[in-house]
Amino acid sequence: MAELVVYTDGASRGNPGPGGYGVVLMWGSLRKELSQGYRKTTNNRMELLAVITALEALKKDGLQLTICTDSKYVVDSIEKGWIWGWMKTGFKGKKNKDLWMRFIPLYRKHKIKMQWVKGHASNIFNNRCDELATQAADSGNWLIDEGFENDMDSLLN
Repeated sequence: MAELVVYTDGASRGNPGPGGYGVVLMWGSLRKELSQGYRKTTNNRMELLAVITALEALKKDGLQLTICTDSKYVVDSIEKGWIWGWMKTGFKGKKNKDLWMRFIPLYRKHKIKMQWVKGHASNIFNNRCDELATQAADSGNWLIDEGFENDMDSLLN
């Protein structure tokens, strides 16, 4: 069985500011790209939303996949198991609870290996995700990141 390889990236023009994500999904010779911009968000939210969007795009459960991202925030939170501790405390004092709660059931449907890649380096797929994310952030064709804009803690930080 072929492994699905997913590259993701997030971008924010200001933190907070307009942002976007980019995703490249690859299964053998097949390739699909996804991106979207948001009018006010943070880089970490876009990094995590890129992973969520990739997982939501999958039509089957139980897939073996590697998710490659340049976000230490995302990789370490998952690979070091931090999210499970955060979940036990109801994400008290943690940002992006809405996105992590959306991520967890998606994560549990698959066999996922997270892989950190150096950003803005020679990896063509990570660079493509960066292009998609920054184009989406700059597009003006934005959605509202309601989880961010409606979270008073985020608005005050």
